[in-house]
Amino acid sequence: MEPDTWILLAKAAVMGVVEGLTEFLPISSTGHLILAGSLLGFTDDKSKVFDIAIQTGAILAVVIVYWAKLWGTATSLGSSAAARRFVLNVVIAFLPAVVLGLLFGKAIKAHLFTPTVVAAAFIAGALVILWAERRESSARIHSVDDMTPWDALKVGLVQCLAMIPGTSRSGATIIGGMLLGLSRRCATDFSFYLAIPTLVGAGAYSLYKERALLSLADLPLFATGLVFSFLSAWLCVRWLLRYISSHTFVPFAWYRIVFGVIVLVTAWTGLVVWAE
Repeated sequence: MEPDTWILLAKAAVMGVVEGLTEFLPISSTGHLILAGSLLGFTDDKSKVFDIAIQTGAILAVVIVYWAKLWGTATSLGSSAAARRFVLNVVIAFLPAVVLGLLFGKAIKAHLFTPTVVAAAFIAGALVILWAERRESSARIHSVDDMTPWDALKVGLVQCLAMIPGTSRSGATIIGGMLLGLSRRCATDFSFYLAIPTLVGAGAYSLYKERALLSLADLPLFATGLVFSFLSAWLCVRWLLRYISSHTFVPFAWYRIVFGVIVLVTAWTGLVVWAE
């Protein structure tokens, strides 16, 4: 292969690792992909499709980690009211993002997908996390099987905040879920389950909508991103589930603040020319 091809595949691998490591942490994968793409010069229209498509690799990691629950639900839909309620809750939570995404997705991508907006959202989201963690625990739901459709709808509405890049889909659903009465583990689990239709749907829609930009020659690029996204996400999900058993999300909030300030300062001083 030509040297330029190897460089492009290396960029795809880096972007895949960034996606996998940040998709399920409350630090915004979209925000990190925008910033990483800006630094790597990976900012054309095809790269935006790539960023969404490689989320499928991260989702595969969630499917594997939660395989027992997913398979058990699928095989007991006909006999278990709890399984049917679980699926219904995921669908209900998924719908608000579909509706708002179709209505406002194009405008959001046109006006909000910039490093400055991402940095500001990093900081704003961090303040919400710090506030949520300072509140006294008032969890009333400790398992996704105990959630009602109304609980699911509220989490789905909170997820829509993540349409602002830098907010974090996982951060919105986990912290939002905790504020709505879900335990830390329950909110995290439901965030992962909700990610499956949300991210797969977004990836499929983006690929279909922008199919004219793609060709078979892009297959190695997308395959590289997917593989690295899957591997890094698998490691990250397993680590996060252990981490939340005895830790809060406060360190992620301070990370968001520091990262956001660095981006804003470098942008304002011209130290780094962030691509809009």
